[in-house]
Amino acid sequence: MWPLYAAGFTTAFGAHGIAANLGGFSTDAVTSLLVLGGLLALYDGAEVLLKPVFGALADRIGARPVLLGGLVAFAVASALYVVADSPGWLWAARLGQGAGASAFSPSASALVARLNPAAKHGRAFGSYGFYKSIGYTLGPLLGGVLVWGGGLRLLFAVLAVLGVVVAVWAALAVPVVPPLPKARQTVLDLARRLADPAFLAPTAALAAATAALSVGVGFLPVSGRAAGLSTVATGAAVSVLAACAAVVQPRAGRALDEGRLTTRCGLAVGLFVTAAGLACAVLPGLTGVLLGAALIGGGTGLITPLGFAALASSTPQERLGQTMGAAELGRELGDAGGPLLVAAVASLATLSYGFAALGLLIGAGAVVAFAHRRSVPADPVTGTDG
Repeated sequence: MWPLYAAGFTTAFGAHGIAANLGGFSTDAVTSLLVLGGLLALYDGAEVLLKPVFGALADRIGARPVLLGGLVAFAVASALYVVADSPGWLWAARLGQGAGASAFSPSASALVARLNPAAKHGRAFGSYGFYKSIGYTLGPLLGGVLVWGGGLRLLFAVLAVLGVVVAVWAALAVPVVPPLPKARQTVLDLARRLADPAFLAPTAALAAATAALSVGVGFLPVSGRAAGLSTVATGAAVSVLAACAAVVQPRAGRALDEGRLTTRCGLAVGLFVTAAGLACAVLPGLTGVLLGAALIGGGTGLITPLGFAALASSTPQERLGQTMGAAELGRELGDAGGPLLVAAVASLATLSYGFAALGLLIGAGAVVAFAHRRSVPADPVTGTDG
C-alpha cells in the first residue's frame, strides 16, 4: 500500500507545487495572466479528458501496468523541462505531467480497492486521502523553497526523481493484480451504471467536496487580505484547511470500517459541515477565515474516504478502474466549477455572496442526502441503512 500512498502524494504535490509557483517565479514563461491560466488549465484539462480513458484501460490490462506507465510518463515529462528549459517546453512538460497523473491516479485508487477487503476500504481510502492531503499541503511550501533555491527547473527535477522513485518502489512492492474477466458492456450499459444513484450520489458528494476545497484554498486568502490580514495569517489558514482534511480522513475511514458510521449518514454530515464552513467564511476578519478553513477541511475530510469506499463497494471489481476514472472526472469538474461559480457571483456582488452561493448549493445537496437516508428502509440483514 505504501507506494500507492506515495503515488497519491506525487500527483497532489506536483499539481499544487508547480501551480502555486508558476506566476511568481517564471516570468520568462508566464508573460500574462492569460498564459498563466492556460498553463494551469493544461494539467487539469488533461485529467478531465484522460482519467476515464486510463481507468477503463486499467480494467482491460490491469491497474499495475497503467500505474507504472503513468509514473514513468510523469517523470519523463518533468525531466523534459529540466533538459530543455524553454517556455515552449514548459507547456509540453505540464501537459505530459497531467497525462501521466491521469494514468496513475485512478489506477492507484483501483488498486487500493483491489488490495483491501471491503471491510477495510474506509481505512484504506482514509490513509490514501491523508497522504494526498499532505501533498496538497506541502506542495506550495516546499515547491516555493525549491524554486527560490534553484528556479523552476529544480522543482521539475525533484518531481522527475520522485516519479522514478515511486515507480521503482511500486514495481518492487505492489503485487500483480490481473484484470478480472468481465461481460461485454455496451455504451447503454455504461450509461445506466453511471446514472445509478449508487454512483451518482458519492460522486456528487466528492465533486462538492473538491469544489469547496478548491474555493477555500483559492479564495480564503483573498478574503483574509481584504480584511487586512498578513500573508502569513492567510497562509496559515490554508494550512489549517489542509491539516483538518488530513487528520479527519483516516478517522472517518476507521469509523466506517468499525460500523460506527454509515456511508449515507457520513456523506450527509460531511456536506452539512462543508456548507457551514462556507457560511463561516462570510464572517469578517480572522475568525471567519479560520472557522471557514477548519470546517471546510473537516467536511471534505469526512466526505472523501466515505465517497470512494461507497464507490468501491457498489462497483464490480472488474470495473473498478472505469468507475474510479469517472469519479475522478467528477472531482475535476468540481475542482473547476466551484471557483468559477464563486468568481462569477463575486464579480456581480461580493466575495461573501460567492461563498454563500456555493454553501447554499452544497447545503441543498446535504438536505437531499439526509432526506434520502431517512427514506431508505433498514437492511433486513444488518439492520442499518447502508
